[in-house]
Amino acid sequence: MTEMAHGTVLVQSGEAILSRWWRTVDGVTLTCILSLFLIGLLLGFAASPPLAERNGEAPFYYVYKQAFFGGLALLVMVLTSMLTPTQVRRLGVLGFFGAFTALALLPVFGTDYGQGAARWYSLGFASVQPSEFLKPLFVVFTAWMIAASQDIAGPPGKSVSFLVMMITVGFLVMQPDYGQAALVLFAWAVIYFVAGAPIRVLIGFSSVVLLGVSAAYSTSEHVARRIDGYLSAEVDPNTQLAYAANAIREGGIFGTGLGEGSVKWTLPDAHTDFIIAVAAEEYGLVLVLVIIALFATVAMRAFFRLMKERAPFTRLAGTGLAALFALQSIINMGVAVRLLPAKGMTLPFVSYGGSSLIATGIAVGMLLAFTRSRPQGEIGDILLNRHR
Repeated sequence: MTEMAHGTVLVQSGEAILSRWWRTVDGVTLTCILSLFLIGLLLGFAASPPLAERNGEAPFYYVYKQAFFGGLALLVMVLTSMLTPTQVRRLGVLGFFGAFTALALLPVFGTDYGQGAARWYSLGFASVQPSEFLKPLFVVFTAWMIAASQDIAGPPGKSVSFLVMMITVGFLVMQPDYGQAALVLFAWAVIYFVAGAPIRVLIGFSSVVLLGVSAAYSTSEHVARRIDGYLSAEVDPNTQLAYAANAIREGGIFGTGLGEGSVKWTLPDAHTDFIIAVAAEEYGLVLVLVIIALFATVAMRAFFRLMKERAPFTRLAGTGLAALFALQSIINMGVAVRLLPAKGMTLPFVSYGGSSLIATGIAVGMLLAFTRSRPQGEIGDILLNRHR
């Protein structure tokens, strides 16, 4: 006897891959992702013309680029979601080693584009940021190692994953890129927690993270300035945070109207890190709540579907990807309303970007692959097989 992990879906032998994918994939999540992408294009029409004017390009040059990279990201997402969990695991692990190698070689071959940190590889026509691709692939690698450690006579996967995590975070901190390092730390902690980590280990891990934050505050003027600015009761009116806060207040409930906002002319990162400020000013609280609801729906549907998943690797990897997706969204929007210290981070599928869009497409594609409906054996049969 078999039952479906996420609803009743009949399995038909000889069925076409596309037809089987359409019946088993989470259509609600697909709709939410497409909606976020279309909202991103809509906001791009408002936020990108000032950037295009400064760089001597056509008014909607960056909107066209966003449409191209976003379309490519959606294609990658769909193709990835057609894979089986086993195929995702194999590609994810191999991809992680490739992305890790690219990250390690950044000090030699990377470029900083005047940002003070070598985080990109220049391809001439575009740039690639390895850390964006590293995050979802790291989740798959960590889930694989920790799931394998739960097998009888399995490898010391928890220790290996912890060591790899520390090395990865070390490379990110050296760039420095504290935001991506924090996401990698968070993803590892979530997977370890879901796998059944003892509370004393999590407390110890949290203590080490706090010590790391204190060390970064003491040794990095950049980090200290951002934290001090966040804790300060007064906000410098000439900072991006002040411009964003003013824009959100000006928008009110229904916004100032399409094209009527002014923050896009003062915020250099209005099309990326502070895209939510543009949404709030021109479309008001209504659109912001819609965006929040879409992100929340994607994350919560993934969590609920993964609760019924019986394969340890699939459950751990899917949970890590969903948590990573949700946290990045929270950080981006939290910074704009000054709930969190300033940190450059894109809003998935909404902000302008090349590497971030495609990497997010890969991550969500993996998540969709893990949450597809498929037959699973009874839990008793699975436990019996594990002990044979």
